[in-house]
Amino acid sequence: MEIKDKVALVLGGSRGIGRAIARALAEAGARLVLPYHNDWPQESAEMKRDFSGLNANHYATQVDLRDKEQVQRLVGQIRDKFGALHILINNIERGGMPVLHGSYDLEANKGQWDLEMDTSLKAKWLVAHNALPLLKTSGDGVIINISSIAGIVGRTGPAGLIFNDGYAAANRAVASLTQTWARAAAPNVRVNELMLGFFDTRHGEGTRGWKLLEDSERQAIVEHTLLERIGSLEDVVKAVFFLIEAAPFMTGAVLRLDGGYVLGGEKVPDMPRGILADPDDL
Repeated sequence: MEIKDKVALVLGGSRGIGRAIARALAEAGARLVLPYHNDWPQESAEMKRDFSGLNANHYATQVDLRDKEQVQRLVGQIRDKFGALHILINNIERGGMPVLHGSYDLEANKGQWDLEMDTSLKAKWLVAHNALPLLKTSGDGVIINISSIAGIVGRTGPAGLIFNDGYAAANRAVASLTQTWARAAAPNVRVNELMLGFFDTRHGEGTRGWKLLEDSERQAIVEHTLLERIGSLEDVVKAVFFLIEAAPFMTGAVLRLDGGYVLGGEKVPDMPRGILADPDDL
């Protein structure tokens, strides 16, 4: 797919990874639809200022993506304003870091589980489910589900202070949606998943939870990552552009972008000499 003049719906464009993806798509010539919610008012205002100055074709609107009627209205607005939708960056989540929130048993967290499920899983489903008919009629389409390695590692190891149970369970379920949608969308729309590890603004250095960790706990996460670093926004943007532009035969796949965190922690031993190493033993 050539990105220029394509219509892209980017969720989470007000902050971090979503903002970086949106900016890169805009620079490549895409026309953007940028929903925002009132939970990040300052960041949403910055996003609207940034993109309104780039191109009049970019459209920002306030939407609660957990609400079916609002999502359906959003898709109708895209159809009326642009006549098509080619790219969906399904990047919406709400995590609950144990180091920050503590136990679900706490009174302050009585709605936390539902919030994680409604945002990280249900909202993704609502948007993709309602946007898919327009994506299919627009011709060559792409859905990229953004998920987390929390769906694999859960609340274990060095990540156990960052990934909550509900958040991990929701992300585990995203892979099932990716496979279902790939089947339902074929052959006109490709559906793939980008599963993220630790990044500057997602689970990593730019988050409140990261700052609450002890130095030794942060170091344990980095050491558990084979590439021994936290991912950057540029790393995510490059992977997203690969899935859009350079993977025309890929659908239903999960691309793990975690610097090797999932594989980390296991050592490869030296090869044993073996009992047949001496020619006299043959």
